[in-house]
Amino acid sequence: MESAWQRVESMHRWILENGDKRTDPWLLVYSPVPIICTFLCYLGIIWIGPKLMKHKEPVNLKAVLIVYNFAMVGLSIYMFHEFLVTSWLANYSYLCQPVDYSPSPLGMRMASVCWWFFFSKVIELSDTVFFILRKKNSQLTFLHVYHHGTMIFNWWAGVKFVAGGQSFFIGLLNTFVHIVMYSYYGLAALGPHMQKYLWWKRYLTSLQLVQFVLLTIHTGYNLFTECDFPDSMNAVVFAYCVSLIILFSNFYYQSYITRKRLKIW
Repeated sequence: MESAWQRVESMHRWILENGDKRTDPWLLVYSPVPIICTFLCYLGIIWIGPKLMKHKEPVNLKAVLIVYNFAMVGLSIYMFHEFLVTSWLANYSYLCQPVDYSPSPLGMRMASVCWWFFFSKVIELSDTVFFILRKKNSQLTFLHVYHHGTMIFNWWAGVKFVAGGQSFFIGLLNTFVHIVMYSYYGLAALGPHMQKYLWWKRYLTSLQLVQFVLLTIHTGYNLFTECDFPDSMNAVVFAYCVSLIILFSNFYYQSYITRKRLKIW
């Protein structure tokens, strides 16, 4: 009978042997160990960061945040363009699209933008670090940590096993949302004088919710139809999107509905 460690080794060996051979040589893809270590470091920073900052003044990151947020806008625009144009040129279906595992130019182009999308999720862990350095600990909610922490695993698996196919639809929608989201954060970082132009914050949350609803419908459809895309991946995405709909709906309710009622009373 296998010990727990032997089962872990067996699973690790299976992961190493069954990945997409095109993406295996790319940074952070071949083994799950680097991304697990990244995640553990992330949790460690969340645990120790606020303690280290407790008796310190908030760090002024205005210039850093302006550059970071607008750089993320630029990266999101690039990825959105690549998802859109590559899927168009490759005649992708929005209902069912198998993964093209060939080394063809379009197949590799789609795999490449999937990797960039995954790596952008690693970069976005910086959002949490900036909150800690600015002593914005109220922003370190379960929703924030859950969303950032899980996305790196979801898209590591995406690039490792299904770099392309209907995964592109997730990237397409999410990069569009992030163009809007990081534009908002970039403008907000410019200073208080921009607040009068940022009245549309609540609609950003609505846009995120619409994104998750569309992804749930898209993935759910493929769970009940014949489509040459792994049902296991569809099931994980479906469950994940449902969890985000619940969490973001609660955030919207607490931030806008409840607060509005309190103001009235």
